Amino acid sequence: MSKKSIIKKSMQKVLRRRHYVRIIGFTLILAGLAMGAAAFSLWYQDQEAKDAPPPIPQVLSPSETQVPVSVAKPTEKEVESYQVAPALPKYISIPTLGIQDVRVLALGVLSDGHIATPGTAYDTGWYKDSAKPGKEGAMFIYGHVAGRGGGGIFYNLHKLKSGDKITVTRGDNRTYTYQVVSSKTYPVSHVDMDKVLSPIDSKTPGLNLMTCTWDVVNGKSEFNNRVVVFTSLVSD
Repeated sequence: MSKKSIIKKSMQKVLRRRHYVRIIGFTLILAGLAMGAAAFSLWYQDQEAKDAPPPIPQVLSPSETQVPVSVAKPTEKEVESYQVAPALPKYISIPTLGIQDVRVLALGVLSDGHIATPGTAYDTGWYKDSAKPGKEGAMFIYGHVAGRGGGGIFYNLHKLKSGDKITVTRGDNRTYTYQVVSSKTYPVSHVDMDKVLSPIDSKTPGLNLMTCTWDVVNGKSEFNNRVVVFTSLVSD
């Protein structure tokens, strides 16, 4: 084989190697870009999940049959000494109904899926998976219409009208004022909890109040309807 042929074959091998190297390099670059894109996509989805408001839980409306409801009023000292974390609701006031600085107790969900209710007729209950005062979403507060032998704190809730004001005081004593927008009465078996746990105006923090109303179901200490008052934040 001539020297020229040997050189030619050597050059061909070098060129083939360079070609393979380019292919491998290009493949690695594409793989790196794909991995980077996948990582960015996961990061972006994670950020979206962090920024998104919490999903509305699938819960049932409070039930008056959960616990015996005491009509014993808390003492003035018990009300004044009541404490909660700074960002949580502590008191609710509804001047139109003569309600002033009534305690707001944090409540969760019972094993049967119903939101818990206060143990007394003169306290209210804040569903702790709903919004906090002034925050995005809707704060949900429940109060009894009656206790054993007497009226409850939300006995006259159905009388609230559009424009009436409601004030919530946080644990740090900061106040938030909400204004009534509308109200709606639901049969007890058809309460729309998705709506109850959502702000009436999606662009404004809300506060939705609920109590029982109308007639007592035969054989039960349970009313057959629920009235819900929908309000929106107007000042903080």
